[in-house]
Amino acid sequence: MASFIERMCLYRVLVLSVFMSITQAVDRSNFKTCDQSAFCSRQRAMKPGQSSYTALLETLELSDSHLTVQLLNNNNKVLLLLELYRLQGNMTRVKINELKPIKARYEVPDVLITDPPTELMSVVAQDEHRVVLSLGGEDWRLILSAQPFRLDIMEGPQVLLSLNSRGLLAFEQLRIRKDTISHKISSTVGSMWDKIKSVFSSKSQTDTEEAGEKEDTEQHDKEKVSEGEEEAEEEVDQPGMWEETFKTHADTKPNGPSSISLDFSLPGVEHVYGIPEHADGLRLKNTDGGDPYRLYNLDVFQYELFNPMALYGAVPVLLSHNTHRTMGLFWLNAAETWVDVSSGQGSSEVPQTDVRWISESGIIDVFIMLGPRPNDVFTQYSSLTGTQAFPPLSSLAYHQCRWNYNDQEDVSAVDQGFDEHDIPYDFIWLDIEHTDGKRYFTWDNNKFPQPKDMLQGLLHKRRKMVTIVDPHIKVDSSYKIHTEIRSRGYYIKNKDGGDYEGWCWPGNAGYPDFTNPEMRKWWASMFAYDQYEGSMENLYTWNDMNEPSVFNGPEVTMHKDALHGPWEHRDIHNLYGFYVQMATAEGQIQRSGGLERPFVLTRAFFAGSQRYGAVWTGDNAAEWGHLKMSIPMCLSLGLVGISFCGADVGGFFKTPSAELLVRWYQAGAYQPFFRAHAHLDTPRREPWLFGPDNTALIREAVRQRYTLLPYWYLQFYHAQRTGQPVMRPLWVEYPEDIATFSIDNEFLIGRDLLVHPVTDERSSGVTAYLPGNGEVWYDVHTFQRHDGAQNLSIPVTMSSIPVFQRGGSIICRKNRVRRSSSCMENDPYTLYVALDSQGKAEGEIYIDDGHTFKHKTDKQFIHRRLSFTANSLSSSDLSPDSQFPTASWVEQVNILGAQKPDAVTLTTTDGGESSVEFEFDPDTAVLTLRKPGVNAGVNWTLHLR
Repeated sequence: MASFIERMCLYRVLVLSVFMSITQAVDRSNFKTCDQSAFCSRQRAMKPGQSSYTALLETLELSDSHLTVQLLNNNNKVLLLLELYRLQGNMTRVKINELKPIKARYEVPDVLITDPPTELMSVVAQDEHRVVLSLGGEDWRLILSAQPFRLDIMEGPQVLLSLNSRGLLAFEQLRIRKDTISHKISSTVGSMWDKIKSVFSSKSQTDTEEAGEKEDTEQHDKEKVSEGEEEAEEEVDQPGMWEETFKTHADTKPNGPSSISLDFSLPGVEHVYGIPEHADGLRLKNTDGGDPYRLYNLDVFQYELFNPMALYGAVPVLLSHNTHRTMGLFWLNAAETWVDVSSGQGSSEVPQTDVRWISESGIIDVFIMLGPRPNDVFTQYSSLTGTQAFPPLSSLAYHQCRWNYNDQEDVSAVDQGFDEHDIPYDFIWLDIEHTDGKRYFTWDNNKFPQPKDMLQGLLHKRRKMVTIVDPHIKVDSSYKIHTEIRSRGYYIKNKDGGDYEGWCWPGNAGYPDFTNPEMRKWWASMFAYDQYEGSMENLYTWNDMNEPSVFNGPEVTMHKDALHGPWEHRDIHNLYGFYVQMATAEGQIQRSGGLERPFVLTRAFFAGSQRYGAVWTGDNAAEWGHLKMSIPMCLSLGLVGISFCGADVGGFFKTPSAELLVRWYQAGAYQPFFRAHAHLDTPRREPWLFGPDNTALIREAVRQRYTLLPYWYLQFYHAQRTGQPVMRPLWVEYPEDIATFSIDNEFLIGRDLLVHPVTDERSSGVTAYLPGNGEVWYDVHTFQRHDGAQNLSIPVTMSSIPVFQRGGSIICRKNRVRRSSSCMENDPYTLYVALDSQGKAEGEIYIDDGHTFKHKTDKQFIHRRLSFTANSLSSSDLSPDSQFPTASWVEQVNILGAQKPDAVTLTTTDGGESSVEFEFDPDTAVLTLRKPGVNAGVNWTLHLR
């Protein structure tokens, strides 16, 4: 232990004290505001008004599903190319790029799962002022107005969405710097030495660039003149266009200014959601008078609540919703992005929300998803970026983690502690201290001398382990991972062409270029059992610090002028974590020969990250506010496709009270990713360290999670098939109920469970909103029935977890307590049949092996419909061409809201009929059918006589 403390002190001296104290509350001065970001402040200085762009309708070209037209900037005479696509599934794609850029601009690869299929687009009317295009239906129109340029999407007389209606389209064209030697030094804050360095760096890069491009540029200028175009107006360079400094960090910009901006207006809309990740409420707030929401993946310790500042991930997807329609905007750009939201009255008394996107580089590539229902938008978005990966069943169970479990003996003691206290768990995690000096893919031989023995001991109990593998690689000539990456040329380069190096946990580190497919392929190969020594089939992976985190970099991340092949880091920044998780997941798949599903947790993410695993909300704090915030943060992620989300139970920083810890376990047990985690400097907080009463409360919360694993697994099965979120806001299922639109202290799991966690200290009661006029809700603990469309006051004690099952649903549970989820594999089911006001209910059951791809490759699964109608409960096959053997059977059926029958009989497919023992409780109106004894994978019917 002493050596461990000494090593930690050394790291703090060598790393943290040099740059910052990152274990303190967030220092906002380390992170930019819009005013401190040159491109954001330039773009935001442009106010709404008439657009400077004109659509040159004489250049319009139309194919069956694709329209192009040139846009002229009347101020500088630069031409852009607008491309419009009508996509299948009620979507429209809008792309805007320079018509003739002096070099290619970055377009995001690998996020879209395929080139989106298109549908017929036709002109229905045209004159010198506008073009009217059909979007399929009789009432669906897209109107392209020429002067000024504007797009409107209409349904009949109603404007659904307008593009550039506020005139905020701005596209900074790439250009050659007028004077690369004697230009004025930027007035940005920083040392004179940094400014001088940036001047000469800019000169050396730009001179090289000019030498190779002078001929092409001159030819391009001749072409412009020959085409009769007017010469561009002289544009005056503004501060920060060619270099800027933040604190002591210089950002050279050899390509000059390249930012883009575009506005969208949403008439009739007051509620917008999405664009995670931010520690803020579910409904996006008006940003007028403050900073826009920022999308720029950053390592932010102890982040502030209710703040639009950037966090660890970025998904540039925004949803709008009102009682009539849900729509979505997907801004496909991986550069630093700011999003302004302005809500208020439009040109009439109708409310309107205006959204403005600002990105530092790249092109405008936006997908407009027209719904009209929430589920339609989820389907549309998942058709573009993919659905949530179907996780191993065990990963939906409970995870025990801290920074750090000290050695093999510590791991064994914690593992045994769960057994002694009769608390199930599936995964135990090891943080950075398990490695040999923060060299990933290694073990500290003094602390973990026999990792396979440790893993085998866990495997014997059908448990698993996760180790951390971060993407910063210790620069050490004796470290195989480093030497191979360097010899293969796979590191990101600095602006001068050498390997980029920065400081992180190992000290000096290199950063692999995961945008390179060959690098990703090599990284994946390192997870093979013969490469990752000490690994076994029950070892999985945690990708942390993959924003990427660079302790001595600007804003604790990488310099934007670092190079990924021909592209600057500024172009791809928000994709880095996406690629790290992609390569890691592929490595886990490859090590099993393509048989086993991966489990990879990532901190940084982008659109499409849902295809590769889970995310968590980062370094939160043991505070009641952070417990509350875990709900809207995960709800926001679910809305943009990332369903496998959770927060560190108990809070990462600081020390939770026993009450806070219990309440966090109770909330976390009903969130998709359920993991406790804690900082190195916090006292140990295993569930049995807070007294027997609190241990019992935590045990009960964890057990509730395990009993519901069949339901959780079913929801993730649907998520990977349809893109519907697992944890969802109430308005998703009740889109016409205005009362649900701003609720973010309760949520639905799937369609049928409503959860209102207790998130206030010393709470004696909560008020839960039960949605749905005509709906019926049942308390899952007491079976008490409540009507929908009401605010329900609920007294609570420390044991209370307010959860309600929707009337009309059937939920399957496994109620036997085991040490891990795998031990429950063949356990029987208990069905909870919650009758609606018509005495009906429906549900599903899904079963497979829980860990392989055989459900997909060999159709080895069971998927059955459960239906209660006309006093009969039946099970029928939803996938007759699939098959899977199961030993699980139906042990009990609880029918909520029932009446007492005279008799109950069971009929099976062979024609056999038998009586079933039952019991009726008149106080709760619950009918219990005991041991029908029928296999869960066959057809059967229970008749209430």
